[in-house]
Amino acid sequence: MTSTVVYLGNLRTENTHLNSGNTYITDAPTDNNGKGEAFSPTDTVATGLANCMMTVMGIKAEQLKVNMDGTKANVTKIMSPDPRRISKIIIEFNFPQGIDQKARRILEHTARTCPVHYSLHPDIERDINFNF
Repeated sequence: MTSTVVYLGNLRTENTHLNSGNTYITDAPTDNNGKGEAFSPTDTVATGLANCMMTVMGIKAEQLKVNMDGTKANVTKIMSPDPRRISKIIIEFNFPQGIDQKARRILEHTARTCPVHYSLHPDIERDINFNF
């Protein structure tokens, strides 16, 4: 098992990663009967794409001896109404200075081949920007 999810009531869940014991809460968004006081389940999917891309780029950066510390990703999730689903994920990566052209190409390719990217339904549009 990877995790447990407990429904706390009021459209909220508590999620526990079994290996580490780390937890996080999800809450339904305000546009879907929730309070919007935490990540929604669909927020975690969109953010998970950025997490995965950043992680595999970090692995590759270590191999290339490139410092990615401080890299930031801004994530925007866009929903469609019928059926209610994620229709688009926009991610803007902002890297620190000093990454050469060759490393940039390698990191961008690495990000676009992360497991979450391959796992998302092909109908979900992905607008990924890399600012070096």
